Amino acid sequence: MKDKVRKGAGGRTQAKTNDVTSVAHRKDAPAIKHEDDSSFPVKIQGAGVEPFEFQILRFWLVQDALSTLLSRDEVAPRSNLSLAFAGATLDPLAGLQNVKGLKPGAVLRLVEEPFTARSARHHLARVLELLRASGPQDALREGRSPSLLETLTHAHAPETNVPNGKSLKRSASNPKAETSNNDATPPEYLLPGSSDRPLMALLPHSSQPEVSSYLRDLSLSSWDPPPGHRKLQGDYLYITVVTMEGQSCDVTSCPKGFFVNRSTAEVFDHRPSQSSPVCHCFTDLLCHISPAFKQAFTKSRHQISQVNMMPTPYQTLCWLGPPCATRTHKNTFSRLGVDDQPANQPPDWNEELQAARDRPQTSLEERLQRERALLQLNSAFVRTVSQGAETVVEGFVEPVNGNPEDPAFLFGGLFMSQGAASAVFGGERGRRAAQRLELKGVQAYSDLQGLQGLHTLPTAIVDYRGVRLSAQGLAPGLEGTEQDEGTAPGSRGLLYGVNAGLQESPHRRRLLELLAHASKALSLQKHVVLAANGHRVPLFTSVDAQGLLGADGRFYILDVFRTFPSDANYCPDVSGETLSGEEKQKESCKGAGEKSTGAKEGWPLNYRKDFGLPKSFPHSLCRLRPELMQAFIQHKHTQFTQLVREKLDNNGGFEECATACDSRATEAVRAACREVGSLSEIIFEMRFCPNVFSPGVSFPSGESESLRIQEKLLREAAAFVVSHQIPAFVQCCLQSSDTPMDGASLKEALHERGINLRYLGHVIKTINQSKHKEQLRHLMRIVRCEILMRSAKRVFNSFLQGVDMPCLAAAISHFLCCLLVPHFTVTTLGEETKKKSRRRGRGPGASESTPWSTLTATELWNQLSHDAVETYGQSDSLGPGLNQLVERYGLQKISLLREFCLKTGVQLRLRDYFFDSHSKAPIGPDDIINLFPIVKHIQTPTSDASKAFRAAQNYLQKGLLDQAYEQIKEAAYLFGRVCDDLHPEACFCHSLLAKLAFLQGKAAEARSVQLRAVIISERVLGFDHHNTIHQYALLAIYVFAGGETNLAQKCLLRARLLLLTIHGEDHPYIARLDSCLGLLLTGDQAGKYFKNALRLNNSFFGPTNVHTALTQHLVSQWLCSKGDYRGAMNHEKEALAAFTTLFDEDHPQARCSKEFLCTITKQAVQVERSLRKAGANATEHAVECLSPTSETVLEQMVLVSGIKTIAISDRYQEYKRKHKELKAAVTKELMSKAAKELFEVMNGHEEPAQETGSGAGEEVPNGGSLTLEETRDSQQAEETSANAHVGEEKTEADGGQPEPGQSVVFDAEAKMEDFAHGDSSAPNGVEATEETHCDRTPDEKKSDDVTGSPKSKGTWADVVSNMAAAAETGSNGFEGVAVNGTDQV
Repeated sequence: MKDKVRKGAGGRTQAKTNDVTSVAHRKDAPAIKHEDDSSFPVKIQGAGVEPFEFQILRFWLVQDALSTLLSRDEVAPRSNLSLAFAGATLDPLAGLQNVKGLKPGAVLRLVEEPFTARSARHHLARVLELLRASGPQDALREGRSPSLLETLTHAHAPETNVPNGKSLKRSASNPKAETSNNDATPPEYLLPGSSDRPLMALLPHSSQPEVSSYLRDLSLSSWDPPPGHRKLQGDYLYITVVTMEGQSCDVTSCPKGFFVNRSTAEVFDHRPSQSSPVCHCFTDLLCHISPAFKQAFTKSRHQISQVNMMPTPYQTLCWLGPPCATRTHKNTFSRLGVDDQPANQPPDWNEELQAARDRPQTSLEERLQRERALLQLNSAFVRTVSQGAETVVEGFVEPVNGNPEDPAFLFGGLFMSQGAASAVFGGERGRRAAQRLELKGVQAYSDLQGLQGLHTLPTAIVDYRGVRLSAQGLAPGLEGTEQDEGTAPGSRGLLYGVNAGLQESPHRRRLLELLAHASKALSLQKHVVLAANGHRVPLFTSVDAQGLLGADGRFYILDVFRTFPSDANYCPDVSGETLSGEEKQKESCKGAGEKSTGAKEGWPLNYRKDFGLPKSFPHSLCRLRPELMQAFIQHKHTQFTQLVREKLDNNGGFEECATACDSRATEAVRAACREVGSLSEIIFEMRFCPNVFSPGVSFPSGESESLRIQEKLLREAAAFVVSHQIPAFVQCCLQSSDTPMDGASLKEALHERGINLRYLGHVIKTINQSKHKEQLRHLMRIVRCEILMRSAKRVFNSFLQGVDMPCLAAAISHFLCCLLVPHFTVTTLGEETKKKSRRRGRGPGASESTPWSTLTATELWNQLSHDAVETYGQSDSLGPGLNQLVERYGLQKISLLREFCLKTGVQLRLRDYFFDSHSKAPIGPDDIINLFPIVKHIQTPTSDASKAFRAAQNYLQKGLLDQAYEQIKEAAYLFGRVCDDLHPEACFCHSLLAKLAFLQGKAAEARSVQLRAVIISERVLGFDHHNTIHQYALLAIYVFAGGETNLAQKCLLRARLLLLTIHGEDHPYIARLDSCLGLLLTGDQAGKYFKNALRLNNSFFGPTNVHTALTQHLVSQWLCSKGDYRGAMNHEKEALAAFTTLFDEDHPQARCSKEFLCTITKQAVQVERSLRKAGANATEHAVECLSPTSETVLEQMVLVSGIKTIAISDRYQEYKRKHKELKAAVTKELMSKAAKELFEVMNGHEEPAQETGSGAGEEVPNGGSLTLEETRDSQQAEETSANAHVGEEKTEADGGQPEPGQSVVFDAEAKMEDFAHGDSSAPNGVEATEETHCDRTPDEKKSDDVTGSPKSKGTWADVVSNMAAAAETGSNGFEGVAVNGTDQV
């Protein structure tokens, strides 16, 4: 069986054909699903490159193939090439499928094309990009999150660089060699119970040289630019190169390439040097000039992986910078000047965006090209926004308007403004909320599928130095010019809105048509409001929105910040403002009646008393999230169906009403529609009015009834958040170990359920009211930390407003000291800063008269407490101080520091920080490395890839692994086509692909794909993101399956280090990591991790939980390996009791545990007997130990990590209970009949035989009707199901789709010989286990092959679901309501 596992772990044949890790950065990789019919290999030659094989896709254009070739390691950094076939240069716009004679094995040649002045600069830019590509230190210096996987696998470099799993062959075939190097002892700070949190261990100190040793200098020559007469003869640039050997030479750029000229520092001579060739690629010339450059360049190209060189679409902030603040920052290549070429004119972002959106979408290829273009465009737009924010806030751009309260700026084709702070919306906080909601509204309209013709402007918001700027592309202007002044208003642009006026035109009708479709998709109701002049205006949107006809002929919708309906929980006493004159009088009378009853229509009974809602908020722009709207609609639909069924049951039953031709069914539907607030009276249709509860909006008198229904509906939706969604979220966190780990994961989990972060106070209240409050302490800790840090962020934004640029570092460090060190005094930092500033010659430094330097820790804490009370309604505030908050809830100051930096853009120097010193500032100005802009932007679509990903999830939930595997491969390919895999969803896709490959026995492919998933997560989400922790844990299992124990241990320790930093040890996920670490380690160290995992699981889940029971079994197994059978028996008894309580005695897992307990009991007796026989020599007698094999360890890790889960089918348990009751009732009835017949026979009153037989078919309790034969069949079915749910397995294996809630379960016969060290040490219990295996049916054996996962046959861990927690319906494992018909990953 061990051989079988290793054979599956190798998976080399499948890895070669199915490996998808190369898809991301090499589009030439096979198209996975279309590999057989859409791709074929060709041979590439020419242009000075070594010949190599290249996979092309038939539907590519020539330029697609060429662009892919230019990104290959074999070709880069060459550029300005063309493709030739059969001696003829191919047209770049021609399709490869139209090239005659192009077939598999054909030879394509790369042809060097003459340079132009522009292409020569572009080539130099590509060369510099390659030379600058370096390790994590350079990423840290630029504020980007680095990938650190290669630093862990440095000793395994040949393995990680081979994508097809060939290196795994060596590891799997020679595990002893790898195991012999398994001397990586966990450091003390990673042992259970350690309180040390060293930041220096998070990032490598110097994994690669900080400055690449390519050249000493590379810059434009002093003779550049070329004089006129040389420019006319083709000289583009003159470049000076200083090699590592100390040689200085000048290089000329010309149409043929590059060559060394004869110029010196004193004499200009354009003639080529006698020994210099003309090289088309600049690096070829440098290799010819400098042997040191050739050696360093060749070595670096093999060290740097392609995925690390590729830029991410958006910058992922790294809150830690290089360890040395005074690092060498000289950029060897910064003076070449090719990067700083200004564009002739700023790009028209709006025109480029709309042109990309208007691309055709009829075929898959067209959609992929469109989505890729949108992603690249949005990425460039976001980079420009970030640069613009720094330029504008630092004062390099003058405002284009004369309004000092709302200055507007133009930069790089962007319109940037802060927006006016309106008192109606709540001042500064209302202005920031309006900018954020505008972005959300633009995202909502951009995501509408199948709606062509309605456009939004490219939009982003950016926070920098306490200022929030809104950035948009320039609007195209209104349709019409000065010559059209006399035309109708509709033809001059403004077609829709409160101020559009009365008009009628074809353009307006078309726009209204588009808005009607959009409102239906967004669940918005058409309604009528009163304009300022008293006119009735029909609207499909909020009252602020405007519809325009641009000069480009496109329809635009602007000002969509109030698109979603108001949150009635934070809109007290607003409804009176929304009515017109006479209606207000009627409503006031009605309101008096409602006041007497104590609540308005729609609020639950005692709602204000129980929850303190509705109440006011610092701003008046509290809106419901779209996820909440969808969840509430589904909730109301459930109520609707229940009401209809109840009414039909009361009127004769569903079947009778459905078949009868009367109005009972129609009336039932109408009544249910009215009761749930449906927009229609004949079908269920739920929509919301975005202007209800909006201040300053008036409705006409005829809208009072509709307004009343909408107000009731919004109150019910607001109450739904507090009464349903928040308790469901807390309950989910109570039952799952995949709970939030930090503020980012908490935000994701809440938003998936439609819960805004302003409800954090109610989350705390729900936790405090729970009887499982102690088990939710980790969630309480995260929520408290998030409240504190979000309040600190708002105070920090105001704090930075009055800080000048020279004082920024000192001010930020001062704020952090006041925040994290309550005992810190202001004079300490002030005098220290003064001394440093005087030494540097900067004058007096930070004087006490500056506003920021007078801030004290007490004053800051009071501001934070006031903000927390005002925003989150925390009556107890945050406590008297930070130290008390940390001690009470177990917060970590290093975690608080991380959260603050990620929220504000502050980057700190990499070093260990200590916050207990009373004499020295823990954070100084030199520790502040940088301050980066935080940009929030639109997410571009990946529709086809996401659709395939969701399909794979659905197949996996049904247990259809083959279909899921094919779909997820398709999704991985599509993500690679759109975003080069550098996308969060692509990371989740690769992770799921690795899991499915592992479940199908393709461990090599799983390892290869998971390596890529880790790198993507580190670069796109962050090196310490909560998803990165999870990906490292999964990678550990896959590499262990290939025999790489040392690497698996490193991955688990890395995951543990990250989780300790972002949260601490008191978290359920730590128990999962510690269980896996205990399985990999040996001796007392393994026991420390096992015991800590058992303690955490007991604390969070209780003794009768699956996680706790599994850990009890692992501890028992570890004690067996030490020979302590008495202790092992005690722990296994606890596990058996838990399994019996959770399931029943017949459950496979309970039987497995019982047999294992029997085995170790017999072993204990055998050891005791041998010790007694030894007599006086008992102390020298070696105790025989049981240790698990690597296959068993792998199965246990798979089960503990959640890749597979023990099947807990509530439906099966309910069926079994009802079946037993039914069987007992039938048996009782049969016995009664038999006794009656016997009595009648004895008295001579025998009944006819047929009547006697019919008694078994009479009705029995529970509404069942069962014959004796059916009873026997049901009993047999029960036995089969209890012995591993074989009936369900056969359905899955045959391609059927089981009902929701069912799960595929495997047989769990314990094979105890896996725990023995040979035949001589096998206990008697093993023989009993083998006998059990002999009784297995063919169907049960067939179940072992359902997943095809690498596992030992019949081990204790076989009782698992092949869906494995695939049910992962959300990124945090929450089984929430589907939002907008999609499943979150």
